[in-house]
Amino acid sequence: MRLEGKNALITGGAQGIGKSIALAMAREGAGIAVADVNREAGRAASEEISFLGVKSTALKLDVSSQEEVAAAFKAFTREFGTLDILVNNAGITRDGVLLRMKDEDWDAVLNINLKGSFLCCREAVKIMAKQRSGRIISISSVVAFMGNAGQANYSASKAGLIGLTKTIAREYAGRGIRANAVAPGYIQTAMTDVLTEEVKQHMKNTIPLGQFGTPEDVAGAVVFLSSKEADYITGQVIHVNGGMYM
Repeated sequence: MRLEGKNALITGGAQGIGKSIALAMAREGAGIAVADVNREAGRAASEEISFLGVKSTALKLDVSSQEEVAAAFKAFTREFGTLDILVNNAGITRDGVLLRMKDEDWDAVLNINLKGSFLCCREAVKIMAKQRSGRIISISSVVAFMGNAGQANYSASKAGLIGLTKTIAREYAGRGIRANAVAPGYIQTAMTDVLTEEVKQHMKNTIPLGQFGTPEDVAGAVVFLSSKEADYITGQVIHVNGGMYM
């Protein structure tokens, strides 16, 4: 129970990697707020988490909206009192090669993946600085370091998260706030499940361990960074990619 007595807000927590993070934290004793743009999926995830014996609630949240972000954090503090952990997980893709990428696709990805994380971090720091403690963990990506054809917007947004993380770590270390990032590689999700076996094998050939990661692999890294064991870690990136990027 490494997170007993702690409270966490997880954006995009209703499904996929975000839900796995929420469940892993709950198993370690943390109270969980599932913040997601999909209200019904958020409620379903929150109900599942509550069966683990921890306090859980669902918050409707479009992270690109400053008004919704401010309202969600106020609702969180009313419900839980303290905000110990923020996980910036909400993200989208709008893929396309650079010359064909539409302005609206660039803006949509940057608004959710990067601006949304900035807005959430700003609200979290207001609370955590007064507490003089807190953890901020942002979910980046291997493509932030390698790039990826057809993902100029996504790669840029995830690379931006690294700069945001390191800056927060420097600015607020004196207030007891640790800021770190996790950069997953190819993770087995609903998106990869629909790929052909040929495509899957081609992707696996780029990974020294020869297999996709799981959402639980990512969740394990996030739980570690949220725990006391990571007290002396800030401004860092943990790569969860099977050796795809070294």
